[in-house]
Amino acid sequence: MKKLLFRLDGVPEDEAIEVRALLDEEQIDYYETPGGLWGISVAGLWVADAEVYRRAKPHLERYASERQARVRAEYRQQVEQGEAETLFDRFRQRPFTFLLTLAFIAFILYLSTIPFMRIAGN
Repeated sequence: MKKLLFRLDGVPEDEAIEVRALLDEEQIDYYETPGGLWGISVAGLWVADAEVYRRAKPHLERYASERQARVRAEYRQQVEQGEAETLFDRFRQRPFTFLLTLAFIAFILYLSTIPFMRIAGN
């Protein structure tokens, strides 16, 4: 039975490349499926059976913990050097998108709370 080993949805390209290289290095046979035209399908790396999955899983868990530690250390270094992206940096890069996102969040909050405000007003 085929098993999903690693989802590729929302994964940075460098991470996907590293995972593929890890699986190749460990000689684990896998195949890749795209997300499809509208992103309905699962983009991921799959293995053919449960035995291969059990063999591959510890390697991926080790990789994930090492990557997490590395990315956190890089972020800490960026913060210490003042190079980490801030909310204001994002606003300066794309002010219209930023303001549109804030407006959308405010609208959703309004829609979520208005029923309770009406109940409280009665």
